[in-house]
Amino acid sequence: MIKFETNLKIPHNPLKQDSTVSNFRLATPSSLPLIQTSDVTGESNDTGNNGAMGTPQPNTLEQDVTADQLSLHDSIGNVHASSDIWSAAYREAVDSLGEEITTALSGKTIEQLFKELEETEHEATHESAFLRGVQRLRSLKTPLDNFKLALDLASPLANLEPTATTVFGVVRSVTAIAITFANADLDFAKQIADMLERISYIDECDTLGRKVDRKDIHQALVSVYQKILEFYNAALKILTRKGAKLVLRMVLENGRLPDIIQEFLTNANKLQAVIQKATLDILDDFQNVVYTNEFAQWFGKDKLSRQSELLSEWQGRRANQACQFLLENPNFNNWYNTSESQQLVILGDMGHGKSYAMAFLADKLIQKNKFRLPRPALCQYYCLDKETGKATSVLSALTYSLLNQFQGLRKPFFERYQQAKVSDLDPVSNTATMENFLQNMLETIDRPVIVVIDGIDECDDDSRNRLLRFLRTVSQTTSGIKVILSARPREEILEQLDDMTRIEMGSDPERDRIIVEKTLEILSYLSPELKALVGKKLSERAQGSAIWTRMIIELIKVRHLTTKPAIKKFLEEMSLPEKLSEVYVSLLLRCTSDDGENRQLAVTALKILAVSHRPLSILELSWAVALSLADRVTTVEALAELVDHQRVMGFIYPFIALPDYDKLRKPQVRLTHKTVKEWVLTLPDPKVSSLKETDQIVHVSKSLDSFMVDICTKYLLLDDIGNKDLFSEEQAAFAELPQISELSSDDEESLEYDPNCTWESWEDDMARFDPVDRGFGEFFVYASCHWLDHFGCITAEPLPSLASIEKLCQAGSTRLRNWIQQNSRPGCTMMPRFEFDSNLYDPLSITSIYGSVAILIDMLRKSDFGNGKFLQGSAIKAADQILQWGDISRLQILFFDDQLGHQLQNLELFRLIIKTWDKARLITNPWHKGRQNWDLIFDLVDNVSDQMIEQHWGNELLCFAASAGCMPIVQRLMTSAQHKGELRDELLRETKFEETQSSFDKSAHQSIEKAVLGKESR
Repeated sequence: MIKFETNLKIPHNPLKQDSTVSNFRLATPSSLPLIQTSDVTGESNDTGNNGAMGTPQPNTLEQDVTADQLSLHDSIGNVHASSDIWSAAYREAVDSLGEEITTALSGKTIEQLFKELEETEHEATHESAFLRGVQRLRSLKTPLDNFKLALDLASPLANLEPTATTVFGVVRSVTAIAITFANADLDFAKQIADMLERISYIDECDTLGRKVDRKDIHQALVSVYQKILEFYNAALKILTRKGAKLVLRMVLENGRLPDIIQEFLTNANKLQAVIQKATLDILDDFQNVVYTNEFAQWFGKDKLSRQSELLSEWQGRRANQACQFLLENPNFNNWYNTSESQQLVILGDMGHGKSYAMAFLADKLIQKNKFRLPRPALCQYYCLDKETGKATSVLSALTYSLLNQFQGLRKPFFERYQQAKVSDLDPVSNTATMENFLQNMLETIDRPVIVVIDGIDECDDDSRNRLLRFLRTVSQTTSGIKVILSARPREEILEQLDDMTRIEMGSDPERDRIIVEKTLEILSYLSPELKALVGKKLSERAQGSAIWTRMIIELIKVRHLTTKPAIKKFLEEMSLPEKLSEVYVSLLLRCTSDDGENRQLAVTALKILAVSHRPLSILELSWAVALSLADRVTTVEALAELVDHQRVMGFIYPFIALPDYDKLRKPQVRLTHKTVKEWVLTLPDPKVSSLKETDQIVHVSKSLDSFMVDICTKYLLLDDIGNKDLFSEEQAAFAELPQISELSSDDEESLEYDPNCTWESWEDDMARFDPVDRGFGEFFVYASCHWLDHFGCITAEPLPSLASIEKLCQAGSTRLRNWIQQNSRPGCTMMPRFEFDSNLYDPLSITSIYGSVAILIDMLRKSDFGNGKFLQGSAIKAADQILQWGDISRLQILFFDDQLGHQLQNLELFRLIIKTWDKARLITNPWHKGRQNWDLIFDLVDNVSDQMIEQHWGNELLCFAASAGCMPIVQRLMTSAQHKGELRDELLRETKFEETQSSFDKSAHQSIEKAVLGKESR
């Protein structure tokens, strides 16, 4: 059994913290705020998460303040590396204050001191000093929720920097301290409120997103930072004093903090004034120009509005709890928290909810960005199909989003666009022009920009290549650009995204349950009992396919199913939804460029996967496809030249589960969901076009087995496989070694049966061989091991070619030996898993055991059993194998066959039956006992009375049966003898004791004779 593992984990609900100050949990490097709240009352601002947030908690320290944590090093840009307006001013402010502030910034962390203050206050008052500060400010009607505080009021400690070496870190720390110190005095609290309001001016220094070289803004910002740093330094001195219980009293007695705040307010007002002047300078230039209407016309506002409508629709449908795992993934946290430009890609199979997950992440990023200064910009776009996936569509949407967020960019863009129209009537339709426009805008914006693009695989090859190249370029040339993409796993795309951090959205039962539960909300009219019934069934069958889940539930609604019997019947019989079939057809046409040859190749591959008995490797599938479509290929080498695995995988990638393209020989390729198989089974087939749809599915399923047998036999009939041995001389000698017997008796006793042990685990350390090394190619293992599985499923026309079967199974042939040796070693271990001696088999025995009844009858009617491809005494040898391994009802077919039946209507067959029956009595294997209906075989003796009389072997059979204790045979013989005198005479015929002594004794013979005679005399 091949095991597939996934890293997808559904996070458990966080436990409620004890009612202590530890509710303000410290941040860790891998943490990230999952839900940012701007109100310490605990009210959630999340929507559509299926109740994931729970019940609002009281406004006390004892509430469960969710530690929606930031990384301790989560600043957007480090001041020592960044060159944006905020970092440049901050560096100058730090340098101007000298060594004292440098020492303060590198000393004891504000986080640690803040925690100590919280503990002190909680010990004295059983309350949080920070929350009391928030309450004091709210009592003054301070609109904290409207301020850009750079701090989540619900989790202040989680947001503090370990050291205040960043712009963001200092502002956050000062904000937390200021709120806490608001408890000192009412007038001081009013100063604090004014200070918090004006801190937000810092975020506006980039003048509407348009980078300008304004020294007045720079100098004003430096002066604001100086006062913030002075406040920070003074607060540190107070917090590090002994007697922490007197901290708030010292705030007033010190007198320095109120003065610093007053000076800060003055400087902040100056900063606001110069920002307003710079903004007016920009706005005046286009005051009378209606840019908005022009942009809407250029970019096609109607198309972009559709994106907004979809996002609104998805938000209502989305099960947010099923997306939470993304926020807890270390790769996502590292991507978000790093100060450098980074790219992240979300990979997932078709219908697994990637678009919903991306919209969820975008919402969370917008929410989280509210607590950053400067606040990052975010642009999101969703590629839905070939049209929306054009490079120009994506670039235009990103550009339009930035223009809406930053008014300062509008005039420069308008002018550049007008210039471009001189040489290009429609610049928006020119990819290179739009790349230049967008790159120029990104270089102009000082603040960080996050770009979210869903469905990059929906783009045509040229658009995707252009977009990925552009994103890589701007990430390398522009600081603060963070990109997150989503895609289905196509090899070519994965190669292009090779340097990006990845998160894979695998299947997870808990996630399926959450999605089903959320989607069931549309069946509001159903009782809880019926919802639970539907939920249980769909959760078990979802296998990660959110699109299938929604379509099935919508179908229940469309059909107005309301009763339990109707819903149970629907769930038992549910098939492929028509809308989902249309989605699959559309994908197939797009992936194959609606080209006939491409489509034939893709459908061939999908058929092979739909009927295969295990996941195939990429190379196995590609070799099988190549052989199926090839003409007159007779050697492995010639076939190898036709194999193009990248082409095959490129056509079918939306329909297969995420493979590891670096492991071409790993058995891993399978259809992504059972509905894909159902769809493949309904693909039009001209031969059965008149059948009803349900009948067509059954017929096509069976014909797929015939299709697969043709591929497997065609492969095994390649010249190489019949001309050389699978094992080298050394390997053949090794295979003959009694490996199991090498275990000591102690080892054997220590082995315990493990019902969970797989063959792969059992064979893990065994010696192996590789058929490819012997020149047998990549599809030899599957063809050898599984062609018999498909062979037995073919019950209707067209049946396999008897000529091919006879050649493949020719008695004593190298070809037969090769595939049988491989068949008994599916794991390519030198030790076989089961006994399979090729010397005992020929076409008839193989067909009798593994073929369907239809194929066996076809062979009995048409084959020439004297053509040298069958064993001598083929019928009796086939009967022997049937009795040991097969369905013994097949023996009846051979027994009554006009061509071969006479070879079995003799004493040899019944001796064989009795011997096998005698051995079977000692077998405890339930399968072996259950498969044998011995009465069917014993009844055969009733049909050979004439043969026993004419050939004089009735007495021998009777004695042999009695010797073995086979009373069913004895009873049938005696019953027949009572009605047929000649048979009675044959059974009582005198024979020499020596002729029968080998199998029974004299007393047994005499007792049977008396029994027969006694019955006759009565």
